[in-house]
Amino acid sequence: MTADAIQTKQVGRSTPRLEARAKVTGRAEYVHNLRLPGMLIGKIFRSTVAHGLIKRIDVSAAKALDGVHRVITGEDIRAIFADPYYGPAYHDQPVLALDKVRYVGEPVAVVLASDPHIAEEAAGLITADYEVLPAVFDEVEAATATTYVHDALKPAGTFPDLKHFKGRKNTNVALDYHLRRGDAEADFAKAAHVFEHTFRTQQVMHTPLEPMVSAAEATESSVTIHTASQSPSFVRTEVARLLGWPENRVRVKVPFLGGGFGAKLYIKLEALVAVLAIMVRRPVKISLTMEEQFYTITKHATTFRIKSGVTKDGRITSRRCEVWWNGGAYADVGPRVTQKSGFTSAGPYDIENVHIDSYAVYTNLPPAGALRGFGIPQLVWAYECHTDLIARGLKMDPVEFRRKNILREGRPHATGTIMHDAAVDAVLDRLARRMNWDGPFDRGSGAVKRGRGIAVGYKACISPTTSVAIVNVCADGSCTLYSSTVDMGQGSDTAMALVVAEVLGLSAADVTVVHPDTDVTPYDMATLGSRSTFHMFHAITRAAEEVRGKLRGLAEELGLPTDTPYAELFRKKYGMQAGNIIGVGTFIPTYIPPDHETGLTSNATPFWMIGGAGVEVEVDTETGHVRITKLVDVGDCGKPINPKVVETQLSGAGIMQIGFSMFERMDFDAAGQLTNGSLANYKIPGFADLPQDISGEFVEAQQKSGPFGAKGVGESGTFGVSPAIANAIEDAVGIRLAAMPMTPEVVYRALRSAHNDPLEDK
Repeated sequence: MTADAIQTKQVGRSTPRLEARAKVTGRAEYVHNLRLPGMLIGKIFRSTVAHGLIKRIDVSAAKALDGVHRVITGEDIRAIFADPYYGPAYHDQPVLALDKVRYVGEPVAVVLASDPHIAEEAAGLITADYEVLPAVFDEVEAATATTYVHDALKPAGTFPDLKHFKGRKNTNVALDYHLRRGDAEADFAKAAHVFEHTFRTQQVMHTPLEPMVSAAEATESSVTIHTASQSPSFVRTEVARLLGWPENRVRVKVPFLGGGFGAKLYIKLEALVAVLAIMVRRPVKISLTMEEQFYTITKHATTFRIKSGVTKDGRITSRRCEVWWNGGAYADVGPRVTQKSGFTSAGPYDIENVHIDSYAVYTNLPPAGALRGFGIPQLVWAYECHTDLIARGLKMDPVEFRRKNILREGRPHATGTIMHDAAVDAVLDRLARRMNWDGPFDRGSGAVKRGRGIAVGYKACISPTTSVAIVNVCADGSCTLYSSTVDMGQGSDTAMALVVAEVLGLSAADVTVVHPDTDVTPYDMATLGSRSTFHMFHAITRAAEEVRGKLRGLAEELGLPTDTPYAELFRKKYGMQAGNIIGVGTFIPTYIPPDHETGLTSNATPFWMIGGAGVEVEVDTETGHVRITKLVDVGDCGKPINPKVVETQLSGAGIMQIGFSMFERMDFDAAGQLTNGSLANYKIPGFADLPQDISGEFVEAQQKSGPFGAKGVGESGTFGVSPAIANAIEDAVGIRLAAMPMTPEVVYRALRSAHNDPLEDK
């Protein structure tokens, strides 16, 4: 611990997670374990219709139940808070339903009691009468329907890149993004080959094993929210706005999260517990069940129509993409997904003429938002299946076809942004080597056929956003980092400690990371979109460098060598063990918003995330069962901060995407009622579903603009998995699946159809 901060090479060294012992011994702090004096438990009464005017809510039986403290409806809240709506893109979501309900499962009323069982029983006694309205469920149909989920839209004005939003009426389209580069239509007319396909993805759920949970305690002048949130700074800002209070009267504290994956972004339960605690002047806690999570936030279902013009020698010269995003009843961050991911829908290919239309659409289904990949896995599913179909149509090897068309360093992306430090070619080459693509391959025998597939994808990082960090060196030379980045299992606490240690010449164990507390830790937009490594680590580096500079200045002031131990510097300065040296770092990447007419910009993103997957499968032609025998997930993370964690992030993302690819799907009946809202009926991957041969690895690369050459990787492992599986299935048995999930029934029916043996529904 010296003032000249000799490099200890902490960054780039695989380091066990600093919180590992606390987690495995059960001592780690989670909101679910929180108990506050006098705390009331809230249980939610939910809508049973997909779209309807609220005519009457009868809470009399619930109020009469012994032990019930209070029953609160949306009208009770509106009587105190004049405009109780929230949302990161539009202020469209009420704290509790007001005037009408917009999906089955929407919160309508809350029962508060000291005993959760009493609160739950009382919630079951509430009844409501609705005037049922027509409902829309399909994203393409809803885009042009005359049944409107919202009568009017009020833009939130939260994000700089969505400042152009205007209020809308008589539409279910929350945002439409358009990109025009060159003339795709003219090129189709002269192309040697034109390929056109439609692909679909289903609505799925994040299923963090710690369901959403929030608690609040209020005084006359303040409220403190304890919550499992990925965005404490946003929660503070939005709750303060909703309450009409200054931010310093709202405090948000976040411990560890038991998974998030995007489900715990922005406002989920926080506004509700805050207003309830203020209204009843007692602490209030709401913990969702696993089923209730399905009614809170989901992943966008999509319909993607894609058309490409190709030359005789296999060059893609034009591409048109039309993407409809099923946003459900409330926009959440869907408009940002629609724009930020929409402009990548042409894929990581060098295409001169690109035409993109991307639509965020309201429907009467549970709201959709960010889920690991921020819309990119849905897009890669389509354009990489489409890419394989083109290659097969041209009788070209799928890998060689991709190599011919891949975007390379220095070439413009569809937006006009020049690609830098995006190792698409390196990821593709690594996949080909790891899959032994040019070597012999066992095609199977009898009823079981074998195939292999490959896919690559990319993602632009969310921008512009702000991150701030504080580094504090104490008088004994120990160090504390104050950051609002949330560790939800991705190992960010350890990685941040490694960065501070690298700059200050410490070991990671010498650095304490303070968990988000908005009264203590400075602003960070959110932990999402794999932005923390790039954004927050820049801020941390700057804060640590400021501390290092001050320590060197102190050594010079005292006439001591710059390699004097920190503790000795403080003793010399103050005559005892006393004092602190504090550094503050802020990072905001440069960004140029896209032109509203053309969608073009010279600076779409601070960095590109690159990921790809290769798989081998066995397909039982008699049952339709698909077994994934090998999965190789490769990512470009620049220089890894903690290599072992990068590898597990990639393989973990791949496992999650296997579930979305093969069996996960939220099933709704004709009235919009979810029919499989439990882990008994909604299957997520288990050990038996995993390939025996599975690996996550990164290519040798560097993000020149990144801290220590690094960039985010938490989502990259999701990108290529789904299309690689579909491509492998076609390679094995010659059928092309255009929708997920690829269940045995779907595969079996496709096999029978391919053999002119249609099945009769029974």
